[in-house]
Amino acid sequence: MTLILNHTVVRASDKERAARFFADLLGLDVGAPVGPFTPVQVNADLTLDFDHRGPVAAGHFGFLVDDATFDVLLERLHDRPQIPFGSGPEGGWDRRINRLCGGRGVYVGDPDGHSYEFFTAVPE
Repeated sequence: MTLILNHTVVRASDKERAARFFADLLGLDVGAPVGPFTPVQVNADLTLDFDHRGPVAAGHFGFLVDDATFDVLLERLHDRPQIPFGSGPEGGWDRRINRLCGGRGVYVGDPDGHSYEFFTAVPE
């Protein structure tokens, strides 16, 4: 069986601002509105649909990225001191990365309390 996550809804207090925040982290485009959603196409298979309807509950979204993407992301984070990022739950927003599973990882906080995790290696 093939199973691919195609889209997920990310609740936000301001869907345009939240979509722009995420897209800017990775150099992605914010798509034209689709119904009540502001979409960001992450890759060929996945879209994050930002939605301001309903209550916002902080979520966690983890992304496996290549080293080049990680390097560009880290550079963007260092250039934006207002964005909280850090090595993880135990390190908090210490503006450092972790080196779990033989790779590198970082957690980024968004204005609605979501955490986006970007990592370059997964456990074997």
